[in-house]
Amino acid sequence: MHGEQREKYDVSFAIPSECADRLADGRADIGIVPMVEAARLGLTIIPGAGIASNGPVRSILLISKVPFGEIRTLAADTSSRTSVQLARVILAHRHDAEPALIPHTPNLNAMLAVADAALIIGDPALAIDPASLEWRWLDLGDEWKRMTGLPMVFAVWAARPGVPESCYSAEDFIDSAHFGMANLERIVNEEHQRRGMPADLVREYLTRNVVFDFGDNERMGMRRFLTLVNELSAAAPAAKISV
Repeated sequence: MHGEQREKYDVSFAIPSECADRLADGRADIGIVPMVEAARLGLTIIPGAGIASNGPVRSILLISKVPFGEIRTLAADTSSRTSVQLARVILAHRHDAEPALIPHTPNLNAMLAVADAALIIGDPALAIDPASLEWRWLDLGDEWKRMTGLPMVFAVWAARPGVPESCYSAEDFIDSAHFGMANLERIVNEEHQRRGMPADLVREYLTRNVVFDFGDNERMGMRRFLTLVNELSAAAPAAKISV
């Protein structure tokens, strides 16, 4: 939007799951999409940049009224399909729980009124101070790192099948991410006011919680995650993804 790449692409905005739907039906050629959707749709990953974590991610919280191994129902904000699958993997492998999913708007009290636990994603999660909660909670980025020792990839830049590589450059997305990090203070000042969040929280999130590189370790984490997801469901096999 602001760097040297701003004249090269016609940019529109949507939540991650909607980005995937736009690629699926041809409304968009390229998008930053949930990693599980990139695999399911057989998209071509544009290497070098994405959204990942290498420890606590802070913006994906699982909050439970009951011990995690006793969760039978999970109210989930489905705006990020990767996060929903991550919750399933973590609960199954670390807590031997496979709850039924209840799609729900991101309202914690309302979610816990209809389910044993809630999955809160993105800004609604950042607006919660986990330490002040009366319920049990997990940071799913931290749980994944503890379980596998690998980064967790949440979203990737990807192109729909049939879009020629001549229409885009991987360097554009890498350079754009670097431009953003070089102008981080401007972003922090704009976004913390617009979103009503403390500047320190936004800065911490962008510099410590999320990672924008997509390298060999991220590929390993992605492959491991897709393998575990496929073991839990009849999702498209990981072999269909181009990494």
